[in-house]
Amino acid sequence: MPALTMGDPAGIGPELTIKAWETHAIPFVWIGDPVLLGDQIPYEVLADIREADQPLFARALPVLPVPLAEAVTPGKPDPVNGAAVVASITLATELTLAGAASAVVTNPISKHVLRQAGFRHPGHTEFLAELCGTPGEEVMMLASPRLKVVPVTVHVSLRRVLETLTTERIVRVGQITAASLRQDFGLEAPRLAVAGLNPHAGENGLMGDEERDIIAPAIAALQAQGIDAFGPLPPDTMFTEAARERYDAALCMYHDQALIPLKTLDMASGVNATLGLPIVRTSPDHGTAFDIAGRNIADVSSLIAALRMARKMSAHRRAYQKEAKA
Repeated sequence: MPALTMGDPAGIGPELTIKAWETHAIPFVWIGDPVLLGDQIPYEVLADIREADQPLFARALPVLPVPLAEAVTPGKPDPVNGAAVVASITLATELTLAGAASAVVTNPISKHVLRQAGFRHPGHTEFLAELCGTPGEEVMMLASPRLKVVPVTVHVSLRRVLETLTTERIVRVGQITAASLRQDFGLEAPRLAVAGLNPHAGENGLMGDEERDIIAPAIAALQAQGIDAFGPLPPDTMFTEAARERYDAALCMYHDQALIPLKTLDMASGVNATLGLPIVRTSPDHGTAFDIAGRNIADVSSLIAALRMARKMSAHRRAYQKEAKA
């Protein structure tokens, strides 16, 4: 059973958790302060995650308690509760590493609020990699039934993309993505489309040399390792319906190049998955939505999709590892 984190308590995470339990679509254990649930749904506080099972979930939400420091007003985040937010993520990760939970599913956090509380990581992805002992190996994928995208550079400014984009980084992200598509998504021969950085993929050097000097060598290196990678492709045409049929995932050079097409095509079903970890981790592809918190209008679709994808990825990974040991 996956462990669902609390997220920012002043955001829509508590509301989404309640709605996710009410659908009874995917069983999960919630790690957070029960005060956030009020009397809206039945819940049962557990001392041990192993107490959670399908019959319990059918009648009440299983909760591993993490107390907040201060009372919460929806829409008004308070850094004083940052320690509890981090503790929820940490506990979910530890339980999953130990095999007590099948995956980590994270409710949205506010990077800005956590930074005020002393959190030094750019986001969930980097923090999870540190907790798992694999810093630098983390890769962010946004996935939906219509498209999977992987940004090579993630939470950096557009100016810093040019400073951090390297052939070596593209190769490593391609390796991790191909491996995850095999073990977590059940694809025997994954196909990777690689985006260019500049307009028209550089137009043969007329609009930039990065395609020739950085990206093309990375594609060649991936191909030499037996990975079906091709490109660099013009980013303005590689996400059309016809183009998407040619690949299983798109490697993009920066954050918005990847996330804009995914969220435009399928925001409601989009899921953020962290690749390259020894555990499965998914998350909704939206943020804390402080502006609508407490109004009971948040759409739970992406969280349900994240829970469902976590279950599928965990099942694929178990089968892959079992086959590898046979």
